[in-house]
Amino acid sequence: MAGGTFPRQTHFIGVLIPDELTDVLEECRGYMHENFGCKSGHGTPVHVTLVPPFKLTEPHATNDLADAIRTGLRAGEGLLGFPAKIRNFDGFGERTLYAKVEAGDKWTTLRDAVLSAVLKAVPGSVKKPQRAFQPHLTVANRDIPPGAFALALEALNARRLFASFPVDNVTLFEFDGRKWRPAVSLRMDG
Repeated sequence: MAGGTFPRQTHFIGVLIPDELTDVLEECRGYMHENFGCKSGHGTPVHVTLVPPFKLTEPHATNDLADAIRTGLRAGEGLLGFPAKIRNFDGFGERTLYAKVEAGDKWTTLRDAVLSAVLKAVPGSVKKPQRAFQPHLTVANRDIPPGAFALALEALNARRLFASFPVDNVTLFEFDGRKWRPAVSLRMDG
């Protein structure tokens, strides 16, 4: 956009993880904050992003988008209900440190189905990514100090986080002006 400004993002879509894993990853976020001053993204619940933040424009509403995604999930058999595995920590360059979720066809199929539903419901709101989908659970991003990444990655990998969780929801998040909050969670059972 002109002048280097971007439209304010209002929504994104992801998968929430169980509370016990959230607690573990919040401890990791706490480690990054206490040792390196990292705060970016800590106001967002721990999740795997399926569709990155975008602006939902009028006349579209959150419930309309939820209905479109629900329809897409019902049309695609077996999109939810598969087990996901966390395989310790990794990063995107030295900018983002995350718990690495094992990628695979089920993740890509789920992401593509949700993305397709969003594009049908709100054309032009998002673009299909060009890179392969790497599901991940962000611990720190954007504000990792120079030179701290390798030390932080080594410390987190020493925790040996190997776990699994069910992929049993697709959650729409809304920005309330201060932080992202879950607005609608579409679950396997409803």
